[in-house]
Amino acid sequence: MRSVPAPIEQRPPSVAHLFLSRVEATPDRAAYRYPAPARLGAEPGPEQWITLTWAQTAQRVKALAAGLMTLGVRAQDRVAIASETRMEWVIADLGTMCAGAATTTVYPSTNADETAYILADSDSLAVFAENEQQLAKIVSTKDRLPGLKHVILFDGPAHPVTAEGLNILTLAELEHRGDTYLEGHPDAVDRAVDAISGLQLSTLIYTSGTTGRPKGVFLTHDGLAHQGVAQAGSELIRSDDVQLLWLPLAHVFGKALISGQIHTGHVLAVDGRVDRIVLNLPVIRPTVMAAVPRIFEKVYNGIAAKARADGAAKHRVFRWAASVAREYARTTEAARIAQGREGAPLSLKLRHALADKLVYAKIRTAFGGRLRHAISASAPLAPELGYFFAGVGVRVLEGYGLTETSGGAVVNRAHDLRIGTVGVTLPGFEVQLAEDGEVLLRGPCVMRGYHNLPEKSSEVLTDDGWFRTGDIGELDVDGFLRITDRKKDLFKTSGGKYVAPSEVEGKFKAACPFVSNILLIGSSRNFCTALIALDDAAIMPWAAEHGLGDKDYAEVVATEQVRQLIERYVQRVNDGLQRWQTIKKFTLLPRDLDIEHGELTPSLKIKRPVVERDYAELITAMYEGALEA
Repeated sequence: MRSVPAPIEQRPPSVAHLFLSRVEATPDRAAYRYPAPARLGAEPGPEQWITLTWAQTAQRVKALAAGLMTLGVRAQDRVAIASETRMEWVIADLGTMCAGAATTTVYPSTNADETAYILADSDSLAVFAENEQQLAKIVSTKDRLPGLKHVILFDGPAHPVTAEGLNILTLAELEHRGDTYLEGHPDAVDRAVDAISGLQLSTLIYTSGTTGRPKGVFLTHDGLAHQGVAQAGSELIRSDDVQLLWLPLAHVFGKALISGQIHTGHVLAVDGRVDRIVLNLPVIRPTVMAAVPRIFEKVYNGIAAKARADGAAKHRVFRWAASVAREYARTTEAARIAQGREGAPLSLKLRHALADKLVYAKIRTAFGGRLRHAISASAPLAPELGYFFAGVGVRVLEGYGLTETSGGAVVNRAHDLRIGTVGVTLPGFEVQLAEDGEVLLRGPCVMRGYHNLPEKSSEVLTDDGWFRTGDIGELDVDGFLRITDRKKDLFKTSGGKYVAPSEVEGKFKAACPFVSNILLIGSSRNFCTALIALDDAAIMPWAAEHGLGDKDYAEVVATEQVRQLIERYVQRVNDGLQRWQTIKKFTLLPRDLDIEHGELTPSLKIKRPVVERDYAELITAMYEGALEA
């Protein structure tokens, strides 16, 4: 089965062209907002936000682009950025592209060894480093980076820093150099942008991967420009939107959102501090926001935990309201698909209206009160969560894309949301399924290949332009795509039954408000087991209410009380599974999985081989002496 691509308007050859066109069209409109003073680690509470117009943004971007030219940066040279999401990241990225160069993205959590690998493999000439911590990684591995000449610091050091073989300067110093250069060469940036062709390298994004060294994905200028036009053409974003951006810009999801924002010209509030999201929402009052499923899981678990802490009566009200929300969302979705309009029986409408007054309105207010929809991608969103938020009035539009497709390729639409699917193709994309169910994508956003890895590139790119995603999916008659699992994650039990672990894991995450991460085990074994990590913010309040307040997290999860608590949720999920999918045994981990221990990628995907290796003894123990079929 294959989808037919929607038509799309003519797109500019690059994001740099897109940016300069936007500045010319709406110079005095607000473009960006960011907290001030930026990144000073202020205590939680109200912050002042600075607004930049498009003209003010362009002034900084052009100065930075010209500054890079004075350092010898030329067309398609690589300039890396190692920083959390912040306004300076956006300026540095746009400045790099407007100099005709290409951005290499580096997660700030990446260790020194892998940072050095990315900088060396990309042959980066310069790097924007957020602070002295990022600088230290670079300096400690300088002997592996003969091509790196310049380091530009976002946060200047308290004292001058020098390192042999490196020119270290601050962002302000680079912009000053650029301003001086532009006095004698006022059209230097415009000429550099005019020279950009659509098929040139725009960005190298290194996939975090779950095994081995990351691969550099070659993304073109016109592919990223197409992303912006496609998002607007799908009505995901509008010119009057206000968007809160906290996603890591080293990830393609965040990078693609900037393309969309430039195309429509809407306001983007930039602050990558995850611990500030809840505080920022009522201040920014976004109309659209993108996130990964883990954020929606945490929001739901937080709401449930607060209701539980407020007493049995309020907890019962919340559970009732959550049930009504899911029923209402399912019923109205079914009516829309069957009849072309949403509808629900009067009794359900009345229950929903009451639940709205008691519960839902407060949840929408917590999101800022005017959210049109949220966009979720990067990993599967449990359908139960999707139905809950849709019933509450916070529609979460699940989408699908990869680094190799420059971001989104398939996404739900607000007017035709089908929960449990990732929607239909964005304009310009095609999707089809291979004989084994693998999802294939084609379109202008698909990468040119993996940097310096022609063999790996040929493995995933067909001669006629299709990209083999490695995901297994299903397409319905209306072109809606459902992702069922990663091809490499599917496993077969010793009884010959195939199991899609993400399906079972998603069901458990939707059922259990205390879970943070779960890994299903069962390849070549006679039954399935699970490693389960609990959410500290959810389980510790429960523990305090049940006489375990004197224990730390590891002690709490080791108690029989908590085991019995989680056992009930395991049984509830098992009741809805095929026999060979059920979780026969489980182990609660003494801590949550995290990036620091190498168990999660920076985009919060579980590195299954790492977790299975690190907890091999616990896994073995669950199978010792077992003869179950």
